[in-house]
This record gives sequence, C-alpha cells and structure tokens, in this order.
Amino acid sequence: MCAGQFNVLLHVLCWIHAERILAKLTGFNGTQRNELRQIRTAVWKLYRDLKAYQKKPTPEAKPELARRFNKICETQNSFATLNSALKRMHKNKAELLLALERPDLPLHNNLSEGDIREYVKRRKISGGTRSENGRMGRDTFVSLKKTSRKLKVSFWGFLNDRIRKNGAVPPLPCLIEQPALSE
Repeated sequence: MCAGQFNVLLHVLCWIHAERILAKLTGFNGTQRNELRQIRTAVWKLYRDLKAYQKKPTPEAKPELARRFNKICETQNSFATLNSALKRMHKNKAELLLALERPDLPLHNNLSEGDIREYVKRRKISGGTRSENGRMGRDTFVSLKKTSRKLKVSFWGFLNDRIRKNGAVPPLPCLIEQPALSE
C-alpha cells in the first residue's frame, strides 16, 4: 500500500484560494460590508478549527465542522455577489472538506505553489528553454536548489562539493532521510 500523500488522484482544493474569492468582494453599503466581514470571519474560524482537527481528529468533530461549512455557505445575504461566491464554495464542499476524511492532507497548497514560483517567473522572463536538454537541466537545478533550501544545506556548497568531489556534503538521499530518521 502506498503512503497517503502519494495518492495523486485525490483532489483537494486550497482554502486560501477559495477564500480569496470572498476577499476580492467589496460591499457597496454598510450592510453588505458587515455581511461580508461576518462571512469571512466565520470562514477563517472554520479554517482554524479544521487545522486543529487535523492535529487531533475526533469522530464527533467531523459532522459539526461539516454543519458549520453548510451554514456558512447556505447563508442568504442582501449581497447577491456574496451569495453567488458562497454557492460556488458550497459546490466544492467535498474537495474543501476532504481533510475530515484525510487529516494528513494539507488545507492549502501554498508550499507547492512556492516550489514552482521561481520556475514560472523565469519561464515568463526568458520564454522557456530552447531544447529538451535545456529544460531538463533547468528543472534539475531548480529541484536541487529547492531541495537544498528545504534541507538547510547551502546550494552552492552542495554544487561545489560535487564538482570538486570533496565528499564533505553527504549524498542527497542521506540528507533527505536524516530528518525522517530523527522523528
């Protein structure tokens, strides 16, 4: 059986992106602004409670968190655009609340997005690579740089060690295993 984090067929939606739709709304009067503020406060409270649930899941908490999600999304406001955004959020309920079934899954994908952000910026600036070898080289170095950074190993130190064959920096598989073995 494969570790759960490698089940790529599970589709989890990012709460940060789901709430961003609400963050972009602007109420046109005091009532709408108040309704929007109350909804956003309730969404972030639910998000915090989902994070707490992930640390200590209980069977009793699951239906309560799902009920709160429904209550937020089914609230009818005087603000039609807010109602529409909540309806859209409710359509994505299964993917947003997947953490109730799988507490090991993240509620947001900001770490994954951060991993590819540098690559996307470079691609926009340069227009990409000219060859398959260029793409493979770029991808390899970006991956090594990101992995080194996550492991708190100097990327340049790692590269210099490999080029000069000093052997001062352990092989990458050993560096990756060390944090897992110390837990």
